[in-house]
Amino acid sequence: MLRKLIDMGILAFRQTNSRGGFKPHLSLRFMSDEGKPVTFSIDTTRSPNKCLQPDVYLITHAHSDHNGKSAMLSEHSLCSDKTAKALEIRYGKAYKGITMGVSDSIEVAGVTVQTFPTGHTPGSTAFYWENEVGTRILVTGDVKDYSMLPKCDVLITEANYGDPGDTTCYFEDDIEGLEQLLRDNSCVALGAYAFGKAQRVVELVRSLGYGDVIEMEAQSLELTRCMLENAGNVVGLGEAGGNTLCVVPPWDLDRLSWHTSKYVMSGRSDFRYPSIQISDHLDVRGLTDMVRWINPEFTVVYHPGGHRPGKFAAHLNCLGLDAISIDKITNVLSNDFI
Repeated sequence: MLRKLIDMGILAFRQTNSRGGFKPHLSLRFMSDEGKPVTFSIDTTRSPNKCLQPDVYLITHAHSDHNGKSAMLSEHSLCSDKTAKALEIRYGKAYKGITMGVSDSIEVAGVTVQTFPTGHTPGSTAFYWENEVGTRILVTGDVKDYSMLPKCDVLITEANYGDPGDTTCYFEDDIEGLEQLLRDNSCVALGAYAFGKAQRVVELVRSLGYGDVIEMEAQSLELTRCMLENAGNVVGLGEAGGNTLCVVPPWDLDRLSWHTSKYVMSGRSDFRYPSIQISDHLDVRGLTDMVRWINPEFTVVYHPGGHRPGKFAAHLNCLGLDAISIDKITNVLSNDFI
């Protein structure tokens, strides 16, 4: 199958680290319009400074499993301005690369790169460009809303919930359950990860008409104030005097008063508190619809680790949509050769 990519002017490969294992995710090598070889590394860790660097480290968003903590320290990194700010807040380091807006374009390494929103987190970005032979390439990262994504020839995408044989990969957001919870409780705490989920929860409760103050854990609060323009009155824990809505990371729920009603904003079943299904991802049906919408000639599934990329690629192939998962990519380049 990789022969098809090569025929389209793309070499997909994986790099090795100093321990002989694979670096996260993958890289693409292609020719620019000027006929120069260019390497874009996708959601991966930095290569040591003593090694040759890719032309660009693409960072789709600021979640840790997309390795922005490492790539943000390279002058070759590229992400949205909101992703750069989120990385700085989360990791306490200065972002050293290039930033751009979402739904924007920029020229890097002789290649015009366009960005598109994916709705996964504030600032989450899909990257689109064309190589020398006109092959249209789209890297999505994680996706919640694919409606703004463009058609392409080669799609590089995720499969967080891409296993069609797993019942947990089928879900719908329980907006009605969240609305009922807000209506029935005067003092409630929602467990949501500090980046991404916490901001989604604030947006949702505001859209449901909740206009009162919201208390938040410190990093969740800083990220929300920086990422959301219409967050409303959000303050630190304890600043509102109790009897209000709190949003904290799931592991902080135990620290709150016993009389607070506590829920986790997740479809996972391994938390001790009841959950309300609110996801930042598409389920397997949504991922499949996304691929059909984008209509690529070839799809590479690169995320997450484990079996789901392979399951989703096999699912796409069964539907007549040519695909391969990252574990089937055998082209290996070491860090000292880019």
